[in-house]
Amino acid sequence: DVICCNIVYPTKQKSRRQRWNIRASKMSINTLNPIRSIVDGMKLTPNPEKPMIALSIGDPTVFGNLPTDDKVLQAMKDAIDSHKYNGYAPSVGYQKSREVLANFYSCPEAPLEAEDVLLTSGCSQAIDLAITVLCNPGDNILIPCPGFSLYKTLAVSLGIQVKLYNLLPEKSWEIDLQHLESLIDDRTACLIVNNPSNPCGSVYSKEHLQDILSVASKRCLPILADEIYGDMVFPGCKYQSIASLSSDVPVLACGGLAKRWLVPGWRLGWILIHDRNQIFGKEIRQGLVKLSQRILGACTIVQGALESILNDTPQDFYQRTIRFLKSNSEICFSELSTIPGLTPVMPSGAMYLMVGIEMEHFPEFLDDVQFTEHLVTEQSVFCLPATAFEYPNYFRIVVTVPEEMMVVACGRIREFCQRHYRPRSQDSAELDQ
Repeated sequence: DVICCNIVYPTKQKSRRQRWNIRASKMSINTLNPIRSIVDGMKLTPNPEKPMIALSIGDPTVFGNLPTDDKVLQAMKDAIDSHKYNGYAPSVGYQKSREVLANFYSCPEAPLEAEDVLLTSGCSQAIDLAITVLCNPGDNILIPCPGFSLYKTLAVSLGIQVKLYNLLPEKSWEIDLQHLESLIDDRTACLIVNNPSNPCGSVYSKEHLQDILSVASKRCLPILADEIYGDMVFPGCKYQSIASLSSDVPVLACGGLAKRWLVPGWRLGWILIHDRNQIFGKEIRQGLVKLSQRILGACTIVQGALESILNDTPQDFYQRTIRFLKSNSEICFSELSTIPGLTPVMPSGAMYLMVGIEMEHFPEFLDDVQFTEHLVTEQSVFCLPATAFEYPNYFRIVVTVPEEMMVVACGRIREFCQRHYRPRSQDSAELDQ
């Protein structure tokens, strides 16, 4: 042993580390984004005679036709010019910003205070923190199918099993509650509910949300509510946060500025803790605070602008965005509904529309990935194959593109389908009778 400053250090045995041997961590190896892995594996060579139209990107700012409101930009400029927001903020966000957000989303059915709010680096970090605080390695979570791929990416990297519950296209993508309940076991840590939905564009009725809560209540299951598209619903349809209908089920509601305010790059999200019966108690709250300290999350300048963004953005800005999304959805649905072999499902909100492919009428293609791959090659239109959402033989269309571009894209999809569509043979038609 070696004695130094009255401290005894055991003599080290000779290390066998005599050569470099550096490996990526298991967590990094287990982190997989299904969209990236599928898209990166596709042979995407657009037709050089036709300009590319990407209906695949869930970023409303890409084409420049949906700018945020001037009041939102001015709020950011004022926050910068104030010189008040250049330093570190508390890991959970500025107290004032949390108060503002609590006031904005609080309602008599689901009251909120500043202590119920955590600010995060976008809604993605909010979802990450929520999954991490509720689950241990070996637990499982229930996620929608089709559903946003990030849930699986985050869970699997943490050693958490994913169980997919079915959505029903014939019922406007409502949850198959019988299937959902059949998946719950003693290691099920939470239920993720995405409403309005990416990739489906569905918006659940009050009655359906109550049915979901009944299952969660009966099985004592907390809900992680991904509500990033909250309030982005078409006229004639009503959005309700699931927490506002819950009498006992605790909810971590995740949201952000990205979509409703059309600023996804600003990276400001939040978790709203709804726990009127103190089922989460102090432990979950303290866990979220500790996890938030791993990185200092939300951008301080955006936090400084938040009060003005929430309180001064005119209603007409929101309404204009929704009118555009609904109009584009109707154009797309109307056009694709008349194409043999395709079955679009009309959305009620968000920014997406799902389209079913009757693969038996397109025998040249093995699946939705090949179908969308050849659509790029021949027509320079890129739609995301729904295999990326664990839902083969569909594709997702993003409806934020300019209207004239949507019309052209739908025309090209029609031309593609007409070229490759094959009616069922007489023999197979007889077999089906």
